[in-house]
Amino acid sequence: MITNFKGKTAVLTGAGSGFGLECARIGAKLGMNLVLADVQQDALNQAATELLATGAQVLAVQLDVSKAHEVEALGRAVQQRFGAPHFVFNNAGVGAGGLIWENTAQDWEWVIGVNLMGVAHGVRVFTPMMLEAAKADPAYQGHIVNTASMAGLLNAPNMGIYNASKHAVVSISETLYQDLALVTDQVSASVLCPFFVPTGISQSHRNRPLEAQPVQPTKSQLIGQAMSDKAVGSGKVSAADVAQKVFDAIAANQFYIYSHPQAIGSVQVRLEDILQARNPTDPFSHKPELGVALKQALRTE
Repeated sequence: MITNFKGKTAVLTGAGSGFGLECARIGAKLGMNLVLADVQQDALNQAATELLATGAQVLAVQLDVSKAHEVEALGRAVQQRFGAPHFVFNNAGVGAGGLIWENTAQDWEWVIGVNLMGVAHGVRVFTPMMLEAAKADPAYQGHIVNTASMAGLLNAPNMGIYNASKHAVVSISETLYQDLALVTDQVSASVLCPFFVPTGISQSHRNRPLEAQPVQPTKSQLIGQAMSDKAVGSGKVSAADVAQKVFDAIAANQFYIYSHPQAIGSVQVRLEDILQARNPTDPFSHKPELGVALKQALRTE
Protein backbone atom coordinates (compact mmCIF):
# COMPACT_ATOMS: atom_id res chain seq x y z
CA MET A 1 0.00 0.00 0.00
CA ILE A 2 1.27 3.47 -0.88
CA THR A 3 -0.80 6.45 0.20
CA ASN A 4 1.31 9.19 -1.38
CA PHE A 5 3.32 8.57 -4.54
CA LYS A 6 5.15 11.92 -4.79
CA GLY A 7 8.93 11.57 -4.64
CA LYS A 8 8.69 7.78 -4.45
CA THR A 9 10.49 5.49 -6.91
CA ALA A 10 8.83 3.09 -9.36
CA VAL A 11 10.67 0.25 -11.14
CA LEU A 12 8.75 -0.93 -14.22
CA THR A 13 9.69 -3.80 -16.52
CA GLY A 14 8.13 -3.94 -19.97
CA ALA A 15 8.12 -0.14 -19.67
CA GLY A 16 8.47 0.55 -23.39
CA SER A 17 4.81 -0.18 -24.20
CA GLY A 18 1.47 -1.37 -22.84
CA PHE A 19 0.80 -1.43 -19.09
CA GLY A 20 4.41 -0.61 -18.22
CA LEU A 21 4.44 2.60 -20.23
CA GLU A 22 0.97 3.66 -19.06
CA CYS A 23 1.93 3.09 -15.40
CA ALA A 24 5.09 5.14 -15.99
CA ARG A 25 2.96 7.97 -17.41
CA ILE A 26 0.74 7.96 -14.31
CA GLY A 27 3.83 7.77 -12.09
CA ALA A 28 5.28 10.85 -13.82
CA LYS A 29 2.04 12.79 -13.21
CA LEU A 30 2.19 11.82 -9.53
CA GLY A 31 5.79 13.04 -9.22
CA MET A 32 7.53 9.66 -8.99
CA ASN A 33 11.10 8.81 -9.96
CA LEU A 34 10.93 6.29 -12.80
CA VAL A 35 13.13 3.31 -13.56
CA LEU A 36 12.17 2.05 -17.02
CA ALA A 37 13.34 -1.39 -18.10
CA ASP A 38 12.59 -3.02 -21.44
CA VAL A 39 14.22 -5.44 -23.86
CA GLN A 40 13.36 -3.30 -26.90
CA GLN A 41 15.85 -0.43 -27.12
CA ASP A 42 13.93 1.88 -29.51
CA ALA A 43 10.70 1.64 -27.49
CA LEU A 44 12.67 2.26 -24.29
CA ASN A 45 14.39 5.33 -25.75
CA GLN A 46 11.06 6.74 -26.87
CA ALA A 47 9.47 6.18 -23.45
CA ALA A 48 12.45 7.73 -21.65
CA THR A 49 12.40 10.81 -23.91
CA GLU A 50 8.67 11.29 -23.39
CA LEU A 51 8.85 10.94 -19.59
CA LEU A 52 11.96 13.09 -19.18
CA ALA A 53 10.03 15.83 -20.98
CA THR A 54 7.45 15.77 -18.15
CA GLY A 55 10.21 16.71 -15.70
CA ALA A 56 10.40 13.25 -14.10
CA GLN A 57 13.69 11.75 -12.92
CA VAL A 58 14.25 8.78 -15.26
CA LEU A 59 16.68 5.88 -15.31
CA ALA A 60 16.27 3.77 -18.47
CA VAL A 61 17.84 0.31 -18.62
CA GLN A 62 17.75 -2.09 -21.57
CA LEU A 63 17.59 -5.65 -20.23
CA ASP A 64 16.20 -9.14 -20.65
CA VAL A 65 14.28 -10.01 -17.47
CA SER A 66 14.82 -13.74 -18.03
CA LYS A 67 18.52 -13.26 -17.27
CA ALA A 68 19.20 -13.27 -13.52
CA HIS A 69 22.42 -11.23 -13.69
CA GLU A 70 20.75 -8.47 -15.73
CA VAL A 71 17.95 -8.03 -13.16
CA GLU A 72 20.55 -8.10 -10.37
CA ALA A 73 22.49 -5.34 -12.16
CA LEU A 74 19.22 -3.37 -12.46
CA GLY A 75 18.76 -3.69 -8.69
CA ARG A 76 22.23 -2.26 -8.06
CA ALA A 77 21.63 0.62 -10.52
CA VAL A 78 18.32 1.50 -8.82
CA GLN A 79 19.89 1.42 -5.35
CA GLN A 80 22.72 3.66 -6.50
CA ARG A 81 20.51 6.24 -8.23
CA PHE A 82 17.36 6.38 -6.09
CA GLY A 83 17.78 4.00 -3.15
CA ALA A 84 15.20 1.28 -2.51
CA PRO A 85 12.16 1.49 -4.78
CA HIS A 86 8.61 1.85 -3.44
CA PHE A 87 6.62 0.42 -6.35
CA VAL A 88 7.99 -2.54 -8.33
CA PHE A 89 5.99 -3.59 -11.40
CA ASN A 90 7.18 -7.00 -12.63
CA ASN A 91 5.28 -6.62 -15.85
CA ALA A 92 7.39 -7.76 -18.83
CA GLY A 93 5.63 -10.60 -20.62
CA VAL A 94 5.42 -12.46 -23.92
CA GLY A 95 2.69 -14.51 -25.55
CA ALA A 96 2.81 -17.80 -27.44
CA GLY A 97 0.06 -20.08 -28.69
CA GLY A 98 -0.51 -23.40 -30.37
CA LEU A 99 -1.36 -26.94 -29.30
CA ILE A 100 0.73 -27.69 -26.24
CA TRP A 101 2.63 -30.67 -27.68
CA GLU A 102 3.68 -28.61 -30.70
CA ASN A 103 5.66 -26.10 -28.64
CA THR A 104 9.41 -26.56 -28.92
CA ALA A 105 11.88 -26.61 -26.05
CA GLN A 106 12.89 -23.09 -27.18
CA ASP A 107 9.25 -21.92 -26.98
CA TRP A 108 9.08 -23.17 -23.38
CA GLU A 109 12.40 -21.61 -22.42
CA TRP A 110 11.49 -18.23 -23.92
CA VAL A 111 7.99 -17.90 -22.45
CA ILE A 112 8.83 -19.37 -19.03
CA GLY A 113 12.05 -17.35 -19.00
CA VAL A 114 10.31 -14.00 -19.48
CA ASN A 115 6.87 -14.53 -17.92
CA LEU A 116 7.84 -16.62 -14.91
CA MET A 117 11.55 -16.19 -14.24
CA GLY A 118 11.34 -12.47 -15.04
CA VAL A 119 8.85 -12.10 -12.18
CA ALA A 120 10.86 -14.43 -9.93
CA HIS A 121 14.04 -12.38 -10.49
CA GLY A 122 12.17 -9.13 -9.82
CA VAL A 123 10.78 -10.50 -6.55
CA ARG A 124 14.16 -11.95 -5.55
CA VAL A 125 16.12 -8.77 -6.27
CA PHE A 126 13.78 -6.02 -5.07
CA THR A 127 11.90 -7.48 -2.08
CA PRO A 128 14.99 -7.59 0.18
CA MET A 129 15.81 -3.97 -0.76
CA MET A 130 12.26 -2.92 0.15
CA LEU A 131 12.26 -4.82 3.46
CA GLU A 132 15.61 -3.24 4.35
CA ALA A 133 14.15 0.22 3.64
CA ALA A 134 11.07 -0.60 5.75
CA LYS A 135 13.27 -1.61 8.69
CA ALA A 136 15.27 1.60 8.45
CA ASP A 137 12.21 3.88 8.14
CA PRO A 138 8.86 3.26 9.89
CA ALA A 139 7.20 5.63 7.36
CA TYR A 140 8.40 3.63 4.31
CA GLN A 141 5.63 2.08 2.19
CA GLY A 142 6.28 -0.41 -0.61
CA HIS A 143 4.21 -2.43 -3.05
CA ILE A 144 5.03 -5.08 -5.64
CA VAL A 145 2.65 -5.74 -8.55
CA ASN A 146 3.18 -8.80 -10.75
CA THR A 147 1.48 -8.98 -14.14
CA ALA A 148 -0.24 -12.33 -14.64
CA SER A 149 -3.37 -12.60 -16.81
CA MET A 150 -6.86 -14.06 -16.78
CA ALA A 151 -4.88 -16.94 -18.31
CA GLY A 152 -3.43 -17.35 -14.82
CA LEU A 153 -6.90 -18.21 -13.52
CA LEU A 154 -8.28 -20.03 -16.58
CA ASN A 155 -6.88 -22.51 -19.10
CA ALA A 156 -8.06 -21.58 -22.58
CA PRO A 157 -7.14 -24.16 -25.24
CA ASN A 158 -4.36 -23.62 -27.77
CA MET A 159 -2.27 -21.38 -25.46
CA GLY A 160 -0.75 -23.87 -23.02
CA ILE A 161 2.69 -22.41 -22.31
CA TYR A 162 1.22 -18.97 -21.72
CA ASN A 163 -1.40 -20.43 -19.34
CA ALA A 164 1.25 -22.37 -17.42
CA SER A 165 3.51 -19.33 -17.04
CA LYS A 166 0.69 -17.06 -15.89
CA HIS A 167 -0.74 -19.58 -13.40
CA ALA A 168 2.76 -19.67 -11.91
CA VAL A 169 2.77 -15.86 -11.62
CA VAL A 170 -0.56 -15.93 -9.73
CA SER A 171 0.92 -18.57 -7.42
CA ILE A 172 4.12 -16.55 -6.82
CA SER A 173 2.06 -13.42 -6.13
CA GLU A 174 -0.34 -15.05 -3.67
CA THR A 175 2.61 -16.59 -1.83
CA LEU A 176 4.52 -13.30 -1.87
CA TYR A 177 1.47 -11.55 -0.35
CA GLN A 178 1.29 -14.13 2.46
CA ASP A 179 5.06 -14.22 3.03
CA LEU A 180 5.27 -10.42 3.26
CA ALA A 181 2.38 -10.36 5.75
CA LEU A 182 4.44 -12.65 8.02
CA VAL A 183 7.37 -10.24 8.23
CA THR A 184 6.12 -6.67 7.67
CA ASP A 185 3.11 -4.35 7.57
CA GLN A 186 4.94 -1.86 5.34
CA VAL A 187 5.31 -3.81 2.09
CA SER A 188 2.58 -5.72 0.27
CA ALA A 189 1.79 -7.18 -3.14
CA SER A 190 -0.87 -7.44 -5.84
CA VAL A 191 -1.40 -9.50 -8.96
CA LEU A 192 -2.70 -7.97 -12.20
CA CYS A 193 -4.93 -10.32 -14.21
CA PRO A 194 -5.89 -8.51 -17.41
CA PHE A 195 -8.17 -10.02 -20.03
CA PHE A 196 -7.87 -8.92 -23.69
CA VAL A 197 -6.48 -5.37 -23.70
CA PRO A 198 -4.85 -3.68 -26.72
CA THR A 199 -1.11 -3.83 -25.88
CA GLY A 200 1.90 -5.21 -27.77
CA ILE A 201 1.51 -8.67 -26.18
CA SER A 202 0.15 -10.34 -29.31
CA GLN A 203 3.23 -9.15 -31.23
CA SER A 204 5.76 -10.18 -28.58
CA HIS A 205 7.61 -12.37 -31.08
CA ARG A 206 9.16 -9.06 -32.28
CA ASN A 207 11.48 -9.30 -29.23
CA ARG A 208 12.18 -13.01 -29.38
CA PRO A 209 15.95 -13.71 -29.26
CA LEU A 210 17.38 -14.91 -32.57
CA GLU A 211 18.55 -18.22 -31.14
CA ALA A 212 14.99 -18.97 -29.95
CA GLN A 213 13.24 -18.22 -33.25
CA PRO A 214 10.89 -20.98 -34.47
CA VAL A 215 11.76 -22.55 -37.80
CA GLN A 216 8.20 -22.66 -39.11
CA PRO A 217 5.03 -21.95 -37.09
CA THR A 218 2.57 -24.87 -37.02
CA LYS A 219 -1.02 -24.51 -38.16
CA SER A 220 -2.29 -24.36 -34.57
CA GLN A 221 0.26 -21.62 -33.78
CA LEU A 222 -0.83 -19.54 -36.77
CA ILE A 223 -4.49 -19.98 -35.74
CA GLY A 224 -3.59 -19.02 -32.16
CA GLN A 225 -1.75 -15.93 -33.38
CA ALA A 226 -4.73 -14.82 -35.51
CA MET A 227 -7.18 -15.34 -32.62
CA SER A 228 -4.89 -13.48 -30.23
CA ASP A 229 -4.42 -10.56 -32.66
CA LYS A 230 -8.18 -10.27 -33.07
CA ALA A 231 -9.05 -10.56 -29.37
CA VAL A 232 -6.29 -8.21 -28.19
CA GLY A 233 -6.90 -5.69 -30.99
CA SER A 234 -10.64 -5.47 -30.37
CA GLY A 235 -10.34 -4.97 -26.59
CA LYS A 236 -12.52 -2.10 -25.35
CA VAL A 237 -10.58 -1.52 -22.11
CA SER A 238 -7.36 0.41 -22.78
CA ALA A 239 -3.91 -0.13 -21.27
CA ALA A 240 -4.27 3.34 -19.69
CA ASP A 241 -7.50 2.21 -17.97
CA VAL A 242 -5.70 -0.82 -16.57
CA ALA A 243 -2.74 1.27 -15.38
CA GLN A 244 -5.14 3.47 -13.41
CA LYS A 245 -6.62 0.34 -11.82
CA VAL A 246 -3.09 -0.66 -10.78
CA PHE A 247 -2.51 2.63 -8.96
CA ASP A 248 -5.97 2.51 -7.36
CA ALA A 249 -5.26 -1.03 -6.14
CA ILE A 250 -1.89 -0.03 -4.63
CA ALA A 251 -3.52 2.87 -2.76
CA ALA A 252 -6.32 0.57 -1.51
CA ASN A 253 -4.03 -2.41 -0.79
CA GLN A 254 -6.20 -4.54 -3.08
CA PHE A 255 -4.58 -7.83 -4.11
CA TYR A 256 -6.44 -9.03 -7.23
CA ILE A 257 -6.60 -6.46 -10.03
CA TYR A 258 -8.96 -7.23 -12.94
CA SER A 259 -9.35 -5.35 -16.20
CA HIS A 260 -12.66 -7.14 -16.91
CA PRO A 261 -14.39 -8.11 -13.65
CA GLN A 262 -17.18 -9.70 -15.73
CA ALA A 263 -14.72 -12.43 -16.83
CA ILE A 264 -14.68 -13.78 -13.28
CA GLY A 265 -17.73 -15.89 -14.11
CA SER A 266 -15.48 -18.21 -16.12
CA VAL A 267 -13.11 -18.53 -13.15
CA GLN A 268 -16.04 -19.51 -10.97
CA VAL A 269 -17.02 -22.22 -13.46
CA ARG A 270 -13.44 -23.57 -13.39
CA LEU A 271 -13.37 -23.61 -9.59
CA GLU A 272 -16.73 -25.40 -9.54
CA ASP A 273 -15.23 -28.00 -11.93
CA ILE A 274 -12.42 -28.52 -9.41
CA LEU A 275 -14.69 -28.58 -6.34
CA GLN A 276 -17.07 -31.06 -7.93
CA ALA A 277 -14.30 -33.10 -9.57
CA ARG A 278 -16.13 -32.79 -12.90
CA ASN A 279 -14.36 -32.67 -16.25
CA PRO A 280 -13.32 -29.20 -17.43
CA THR A 281 -16.26 -27.22 -18.82
CA ASP A 282 -16.18 -26.34 -22.53
CA PRO A 283 -14.49 -22.91 -22.60
CA PHE A 284 -16.64 -21.94 -25.59
CA SER A 285 -20.00 -22.82 -23.99
CA HIS A 286 -20.97 -19.10 -24.00
CA LYS A 287 -19.91 -18.74 -27.68
CA PRO A 288 -20.25 -22.21 -29.24
CA GLU A 289 -19.60 -20.91 -32.76
CA LEU A 290 -16.01 -20.03 -31.74
CA GLY A 291 -15.34 -23.56 -30.52
CA VAL A 292 -16.85 -25.06 -33.67
CA ALA A 293 -14.72 -22.81 -35.89
CA LEU A 294 -11.52 -23.62 -33.97
CA LYS A 295 -12.16 -27.39 -34.10
CA GLN A 296 -12.93 -27.21 -37.78
CA ALA A 297 -9.78 -25.19 -38.52
CA LEU A 298 -7.59 -27.63 -36.60
CA ARG A 299 -9.18 -30.78 -38.02
CA THR A 300 -9.16 -29.90 -41.70
CA GLU A 301 -6.02 -30.65 -43.67
